[in-house]
Amino acid sequence: MYNDKDLNCKDCGRDFVFTVSEQEFYAEKGFTNEPGRCPECRAARKAQNRNNRGGGGGYDRGQRQMYDTVCSACGKDTTVPFKPSGDKPVYCRECFQQRRNNW
Repeated sequence: MYNDKDLNCKDCGRDFVFTVSEQEFYAEKGFTNEPGRCPECRAARKAQNRNNRGGGGGYDRGQRQMYDTVCSACGKDTTVPFKPSGDKPVYCRECFQQRRNNW
């Protein structure tokens, strides 16, 4: 049903083989497009995306965007790791922990 196909990588311009087993895998997953990048460029892009997300390991996220705000409970200037929308209270670390312990 499938045959190996020669494709051209859109990043590096090299030819690569889209193997029968890869085609079967793509079909099994429901992918309708053939790969546009060779395996090396796909791996490099995946690694770059992982690095841009801060490591991808869950705990090692690198530098996080922080936002300046004022604590809704005590009025102290603080920073939080999300952009406050203004429709919900935002607490400094101490007030958040205190409220959390009271739940």
